[in-house]
Amino acid sequence: MSNIGWIGTGVMGGPMAAHLIKEGHRLAIFTRTGSKAKELIDAGARWVGSPQEAAKNQDFVCIMVGYPRDMRQVVFGEEGVMNTIKSGSILIDFTTSEPSLAMEIAEALKKREVFSLDAPVSGGDVGARSATLSIMVGGDKEAFNAAKPILKKLGKTIILQGGPGAGQHTKMCNQIQIAGTMIGMVEALIYGTKAGLDIETMLKAISGGAAACWSLDNLAPRILKGDMEPGFFVEHFVKDMGIALTEAQKMHLSLPGLALVHQLYLSVQALGAGRKGTQALYLALQHMNVMD
Repeated sequence: MSNIGWIGTGVMGGPMAAHLIKEGHRLAIFTRTGSKAKELIDAGARWVGSPQEAAKNQDFVCIMVGYPRDMRQVVFGEEGVMNTIKSGSILIDFTTSEPSLAMEIAEALKKREVFSLDAPVSGGDVGARSATLSIMVGGDKEAFNAAKPILKKLGKTIILQGGPGAGQHTKMCNQIQIAGTMIGMVEALIYGTKAGLDIETMLKAISGGAAACWSLDNLAPRILKGDMEPGFFVEHFVKDMGIALTEAQKMHLSLPGLALVHQLYLSVQALGAGRKGTQALYLALQHMNVMD
């Protein structure tokens, strides 16, 4: 069993860390909100007071935080892992972040003889709890093979995409695809409701055909129950789409569908639902339409 420093125990990070504890790995946990780690500590994790303490003498250092700025602080900050991470260890960044930052971290850690993998995930809270995440990895093949026993405890689809940054670029492709399915799913619900259909019956029909997708299976039922609680925060999806649009601009690409959905999610934030789940897109479309 490995010694693992784990940083970030939110909606996604908490369940992921729990799987590793259950498998017998020894975890040193750091999160900015200590109460979020209580269940993990009760399950056997060790609480530490900073990212650098979490990284000290560990075989793996795993990070799952919210934003690129958080990732930069956790790695390069005054109490960052760069201060203590040991030679020969592997840093695994599960955060959805900027490809350029992943490359910067990999280059900096290489000078310390530390491998770095950017390994953003997809599958939301459902995938995190059931250990069925899709994990998109960028980095050295040798490090990927060494980390695979850890990754297999967290996900079902685990694929090395290329060198540093390739995992993050793949996650951008994932988010671009999801943006399209989210607007399609919400508009189908809006249309079906206005047409007077029994929505559950309608969903049974379309979810078995060409319209089938993860959003229909997992988020449409939450919308029908009025459940807008987060499996994945609106504000984090806005961040991801912003990264994808910035990267697209660097490559001189026009992605009008993504730009439209990004604007719609900004309107969700304007409605005060930035900390709700991505299914809260329904609220914005509902607000735009008369739903009598």
